[in-house]
Amino acid sequence: MAPATDRATPLDGKAEPAPARPSRRRGGRGKLVAGLLVAVAVAGGGLIAVNSAGLLDGKAGPTRSAVALPPATTEVTRQTLNDTRDADGELGYGPVTTAVSRRPGTITWLPGSGRQITRGKSLYRVDDEPVMLMYGSTPAYRDLKAGLEGDDVEALERNLGKLGYDGFTVDDEYTYDTAQAVMEWQEDRGLEQTGVVELGRVVFAPGKVRVESLEAEEGRPTAPGQQVLTYTGTSKVITVELDAEDQRMAKKGSKVEITLPDGKSVDGKVSEVATVVQPGEGQDAEPETRLEALVSIGDSKAAKGLDKAAVDVTFTASKREDVLTVPVAALVALQEGGYGLEVVEGGRSRYVAVETGLFAGGRVEVSGDGLVEGMTVGMPKS
Repeated sequence: MAPATDRATPLDGKAEPAPARPSRRRGGRGKLVAGLLVAVAVAGGGLIAVNSAGLLDGKAGPTRSAVALPPATTEVTRQTLNDTRDADGELGYGPVTTAVSRRPGTITWLPGSGRQITRGKSLYRVDDEPVMLMYGSTPAYRDLKAGLEGDDVEALERNLGKLGYDGFTVDDEYTYDTAQAVMEWQEDRGLEQTGVVELGRVVFAPGKVRVESLEAEEGRPTAPGQQVLTYTGTSKVITVELDAEDQRMAKKGSKVEITLPDGKSVDGKVSEVATVVQPGEGQDAEPETRLEALVSIGDSKAAKGLDKAAVDVTFTASKREDVLTVPVAALVALQEGGYGLEVVEGGRSRYVAVETGLFAGGRVEVSGDGLVEGMTVGMPKS
């Protein structure tokens, strides 16, 4: 029952009129209290009421009796709410990178599409000399020789060490000892022993690569800036494009559920998130900012035999387990502020203020004094 309240009596002796029945969140049924509620917004499937003083916080307020039964009812249920977002994904090998020639000459050898290249192996050959793959995040941009310092020097030395060459310290300084190791490496690869790694002799990539496509032909001339081939990583990943406002869904390390073309579901994890700007379609169209998420597959065997495929990815931003929920439409905007539910008991109804939690899938988490699972609450007419 609603708690009793003291009401002020005007000077003319007339009692203050009873408060109006709260408005239910349904278009065309009732009106919001004038001066209190001026706007309603939907965010993440939820509803937020706003008054002239700002956002209503949904904190518990008084319980009041209703003057008539609602046109429909539903039950308060206990369940797990997931704030999810389904998106289309493309199974493949991730972003494609283009290898560009840095030296003039003739292309004398190219690998086949789909071939995997590892550290120290030839990515392609120019004038019958190898252009080799090494692992690193810093692009090759200059000749490497004694006296230089930098991250590219350290990357070169680290690769030489992994390939079995020694006698130098792996750091960012290209010393005489580094040059000696380079000459040994050059001799093993059939190159002139200069101790200098000229620009265009190595290509740095984060790890081993898979050749995606060939952009040149054997026997054709090449020149600095000419595309030779494209490559990707070697692990299968899923690329998903999302709207910029879905950033809360795709965070590095977040777990996702992947549905493969055969209907099988496997677990995955967001390994990388990047913001990309896509040019607008049409002369006057503005560019669009999007999110690109890379998702790794937990069980790599599940995607065996699939090089490229369309998949569904379910992102989960928030999860609330074992909570009381009602349909969002069951919420009513209380005159006192915040939200309530119209509880129906014994042929009568009353309003109970509630606090709202997670909104998801058309339902909302609710809590309040006396609110229990199975309780009948009002709903707008469907």
